[in-house]
Amino acid sequence: MTNLELKTVETANAISSEILKTTQKKLGFIPNMYAGMANNTALLDGYVAAYNSFRVHSGFTPQEQEVVFLSIAYVNNCDYCMAAHSFVGDHMTHVPKEVTDAIRNNSEIPDAKLKALSLFAKEVTISRGLPSEVDIESFLNAGYTQNHILGVISGVGVKTMSNYFNHIFKTSVDAIFKDRIWKKY
Repeated sequence: MTNLELKTVETANAISSEILKTTQKKLGFIPNMYAGMANNTALLDGYVAAYNSFRVHSGFTPQEQEVVFLSIAYVNNCDYCMAAHSFVGDHMTHVPKEVTDAIRNNSEIPDAKLKALSLFAKEVTISRGLPSEVDIESFLNAGYTQNHILGVISGVGVKTMSNYFNHIFKTSVDAIFKDRIWKKY
């Protein structure tokens, strides 16, 4: 059975402690996922660096970034990330609720370009990086570029770290995300 201690600024090692401090200042709290990841600095540091880089350098708008993260978390069946990114979409990146809910419910996304992005992010995840030429062409025809394909790959890498961590360690959804708790099945 897996059971990790949730680290705090005081109990984490020096590097993880600094990451937790920065997170606390930025968000006003330390998410349970970060507190658990802090048990292994390589995981926490790698995740935070990749996450922050995706947010700054992926080539996607904040709304598109959330669509990528939610679509990947949906495919990977990550309850924690679906709740967290639904909350972020609602309160920070301002994704229209009908888009977020469509991803959460696996229903039709009302925006054609965001629909293409979601479908492509899902396909890259499902195919483990082997989307068909038709999938690639559909994505590019929706107005995205080859650089955006690279951004989706980056998003898959980021969410693979968090989704797998949350699956193995059954991360409890933080109270702040409770209104957006999600179950696929």
